[in-house]
Amino acid sequence: MRIGVLLLLLIAGRGYAAGGVVGEPGSCMIEIGLYTAHFTIYQSDTSGDEEFCEDLPDIGKTLFVLDYLHGSMKEVAVDFRIIRDVDELGIFARWENIQAIEDIDARTVFYQPSLVYPENQLLAEHTFLEPGWYIGVVTAPHPSKDITYNAVFPFQVGQTNYLFWLLLMLALAVAGFYVYRSRRGS
Repeated sequence: MRIGVLLLLLIAGRGYAAGGVVGEPGSCMIEIGLYTAHFTIYQSDTSGDEEFCEDLPDIGKTLFVLDYLHGSMKEVAVDFRIIRDVDELGIFARWENIQAIEDIDARTVFYQPSLVYPENQLLAEHTFLEPGWYIGVVTAPHPSKDITYNAVFPFQVGQTNYLFWLLLMLALAVAGFYVYRSRRGS
């Protein structure tokens, strides 16, 4: 039973491993240091008004929306970047990996420079031309201190994360086996 529970905990922790985006039913939150924003992605041309947190089903026009939950964010310049995950870090991408990139511009597929959004909402639109893994990076300074916060969130475009579903099925099968065995032995 312990192995099944461990596998389920590993899979359930996937939102935290994603580097900033925490998904809950009906809500996706991104943590940018001390800031928090409601994070939503839309692909209206192919998915209507369906909301996504991370992985996107299709290539094409995509709208990223960050609704700030801290009033002080409307006073700071926030930038947003999407890079191609050429190092194949997937869900394990972290800020340290981004800092280690020598020529980030060469990997960048979208960049929205630092801007102040007094309406408390960042909107960014990008058209993905190729499926694959990407890494989103949001950077925001502290309003009064010399500190810069960031969030890194890897995501897939136009492909299904079969490994995730395989691990989930395996975890459920192992848990089911142990439950069956424990009931049979009683």
